[in-house]
Amino acid sequence: MKIDAFAHIMPEKYLSIYRKKVPAIENQVEVRTPPVVDLDIRFRLMDRYPDVLQMVTVANVPLEKNVSPQDAVELARISNDELADLVVRYPNRFFGGVANLPMNDMDAALAETDRAIIELKLKGVQIFSRVAGEPLDTPRFRPLFKKMADYDLPIWIHPATYEGGDMLPGSRAPFDIGIFSWPFETTSAMYRLVKAGIFVEFPDLKIIVHHAGAMVPFFRERIKWVMSLVPQPYRNLHEHFRKFYVDTAVYGSTPSLMCAWEYFGADHMLFGTDAPLGPRWGMVEETIASIERMAVPDEEKVKILKGNAIELFRDTL
Repeated sequence: MKIDAFAHIMPEKYLSIYRKKVPAIENQVEVRTPPVVDLDIRFRLMDRYPDVLQMVTVANVPLEKNVSPQDAVELARISNDELADLVVRYPNRFFGGVANLPMNDMDAALAETDRAIIELKLKGVQIFSRVAGEPLDTPRFRPLFKKMADYDLPIWIHPATYEGGDMLPGSRAPFDIGIFSWPFETTSAMYRLVKAGIFVEFPDLKIIVHHAGAMVPFFRERIKWVMSLVPQPYRNLHEHFRKFYVDTAVYGSTPSLMCAWEYFGADHMLFGTDAPLGPRWGMVEETIASIERMAVPDEEKVKILKGNAIELFRDTL
């Protein structure tokens, strides 16, 4: 068994209502990717890799970017109900689901977190690298980090931009701004959380980021040097970047994975493919092959492919 820790989906009822409220999301590349929205197509793709189970997260169209708080609460509940139902109905396809939150209403987001974890048995929550443009170190988001530390379940962070680059009105082609802006957004979110002392306050907090930690492992020595030049509120903050968990969604690049492994270590890496995005609906084969090529012990590859996920996503309630 292998566990894909960062796969994307648009549940049917959720997407139908979201489309009515915000017709422009039809231009979003995720919505235009058939297996994100069509289970039959998705399952045919998954049949190629019967030993891979997915952790499903709601695909990138942040609620707080597009709808009112009231609509966000409604849509988040619908999506989470659907995710929970999918996990129950298709246990041979999905290892678990990740809650979608109405982050433009923090009281509602905290309540939905409790409902999703306690009642629906979802395995954590997903937020975006900024919330309607606000950085994640904004104090009003702190209670969510505390809550997830108390649950000992992960927060997934997906990158998002707010410069009009996520959707291309009238375009049929996939957008390209995410090539560089999304890794920057992820890196910036990681930096802000580290500098704000999130791992000082919550040392056992689990946060999963996309794309092998983005720019952090490559610039690790630069990060250490630059942070040493500026007075920091806590000692050795640069080491706190190593507390993040990272996925392997670098589209088959073993050198990128080795860079991440050298920095974060095998215990903080999770098999993740960005499925079903990528060339013609998924990079599962390429991602598995890139892990198999890593010059690390076989037992560490097993940790990356499933062991770490089993430990992180355990049912604690």
